Amino acid sequence: MTIENETDLQGILRIGQICGAALQHMLAHVQPGMTTAALDAIGAAFLKEQGARSAPILAYRFPGWTCISINEEAAHGIPGERVIRPGDVVNVDVSAELEGYWADTAATVIVPPADPEDERLCAFTRRALEKGIDAARAGRPMNAIGRAVENVARRGGYRIIPELPGHGVGRHIHEKPSVYNFYHKRDRTRIEEGMVFTIEPFLSRGSGRIVTESDGWTLTTVDRSICAQYEHTIVISGGKPILATAV
Repeated sequence: MTIENETDLQGILRIGQICGAALQHMLAHVQPGMTTAALDAIGAAFLKEQGARSAPILAYRFPGWTCISINEEAAHGIPGERVIRPGDVVNVDVSAELEGYWADTAATVIVPPADPEDERLCAFTRRALEKGIDAARAGRPMNAIGRAVENVARRGGYRIIPELPGHGVGRHIHEKPSVYNFYHKRDRTRIEEGMVFTIEPFLSRGSGRIVTESDGWTLTTVDRSICAQYEHTIVISGGKPILATAV
């Protein structure tokens, strides 16, 4: 969406803050021995307290309030009986709706003891998000974001998962435009003042190729390599974008 007035801006910021706070609340409760269903229940209770609705349930009838993906699961992991174990790389993706406005955010944590290679992957993925945000300015080409993200991935020796771009958000969970995590030379989209979209790099230690599991949702790396993801919903405004989901 594109912000048209102060009501739009405040609506995005309100749901953005709820999503960001829910994400941090869930990450703080990640511990070995708990199931992903138990972690999802913590997120669900938080969102309900704020009057927000789960975006994946509302938009797609997803079988969980949030997406929780572990290790080789790149995205859209269904909360269930999988037990979180020491050393796991856990990605939590929270998206929600309130009063007609939608926002989306995600982060990855490592359950101690952390493998140094996994820590390095997460550090580079966070850096890729930061560089993508730095490239997001009104008047610039949208593919400048992908170039910035891809440059960080290459410096780290990692692969982007091309099928998982960022996206417009605001009036729905997934809107145009796509915000690719690589330099898409045919993408002629220009970044405009007031645009609302996500930047969400996915970096992999392997080939970056994914497959959909038999549950119809979970996206897993073909080579079972570890992935990390970090995501913010941003609003293009003047110079540096507003990070709607930062708390």
